[in-house]
Amino acid sequence: MLYPQEQLYQEMTFLSYYLHWSHREVMALDHLERRRWCREVSAVNQKLSGSEQKSFEFR
Repeated sequence: MLYPQEQLYQEMTFLSYYLHWSHREVMALDHLERRRWCREVSAVNQKLSGSEQKSFEFR
């Protein structure tokens, strides 16, 4: 089973935007590690903004 392309692009865009990582760096991460980074960056964004709303949600 392949990883959903739409979700892959969302995660890649999110990490590239917030961490300024290249396509190669983001694609070098395995699925679980990429998702973990997305969660961690979202947690930082939530804390800094004081918002209860998630910055990145997995569908």
